[in-house]
Amino acid sequence: MSEPSAALRIVAAPAMLVAGGLIAGQSQINGRLAHEIGSGARAGFAAAVISFGTGLVVVAAITAALPHGRAGHRAIHLARREGRLRPVELVGGALGAFLVATQGITVGTIGVALFSVAVTAGQSSSALLVDHRGLGPSGHQAFSTPRAVAASFAVLAVILATSERLVDSFDLKVAAFALLPLLAGVGSSFQQALNGRVSAVGGPWPTTLNNFAVGTVVLVVALALSFLAPGHLDGLPHTWWLYAGGTMGVVVIWLAAALVRVHGVLVLGLSMIAGQVIGAELIEVLGSEAHVGIVGVVAGALTVAGVLVALLLRPRTTPGHD
Repeated sequence: MSEPSAALRIVAAPAMLVAGGLIAGQSQINGRLAHEIGSGARAGFAAAVISFGTGLVVVAAITAALPHGRAGHRAIHLARREGRLRPVELVGGALGAFLVATQGITVGTIGVALFSVAVTAGQSSSALLVDHRGLGPSGHQAFSTPRAVAASFAVLAVILATSERLVDSFDLKVAAFALLPLLAGVGSSFQQALNGRVSAVGGPWPTTLNNFAVGTVVLVVALALSFLAPGHLDGLPHTWWLYAGGTMGVVVIWLAAALVRVHGVLVLGLSMIAGQVIGAELIEVLGSEAHVGIVGVVAGALTVAGVLVALLLRPRTTPGHD
């Protein structure tokens, strides 16, 4: 695999920040969509199916229209037949489906800020393991104190940013609901690593298509099973932007698949965390009950500091691997 260019290294982290902001926005949109659709896990899974389904349509059209997209799709199938890609490396979309499902199920109860706390805590800690085990396309990245400190910065920042909310509204139900996005955050690091491996074979667009195809199948099955549990569906809302979550997800998955090989899963995750914190603060500012003061500003600065620590102090191993 060719080493990323200097220009790509420069734009990678800012692009990852944008992806993190989109995740915060997608969480808010899918949570609102689930609330408008109905109640219970059934509404959460229905919102996730809509989000993933619309994303699947968008990315399928783009991949089919691009010559290198079609070629990459064929390359992935060839690699699968030849054994260069294992079946487990093609199921990253299932982990993404779990993340999107937790948005619809939990955001209406715990809010987008606390959702970000849980997701990023799981993501930043598990990214250390993913990089250390060499599961991503950038290979093994040694565990070190600077990398652990960088991940700790991110977790501290998101907790600090939502400290007032935790004090005011934390209870057993909130704790139980926060466990789901925590697990989804852990899965997100593995999703980025798996999708990065697929992208190294077929490119980001075919990888994104595979991600949404797998995730949509998983969510349709989960939606069918959710009819065994309490809940109801009221019908589809008419507000157009409630259906934008899928398109936002396409951008996020494409960026992650394209950029994970540049700085590794940990730095990718930390950059997304910074974007999520900033995005969540903007959502809080624009909301009717929002309050973002100096604490939120300090938290944003801490997340960016964590990214810089990982970028500047990460140990070097072999050429081409950070």
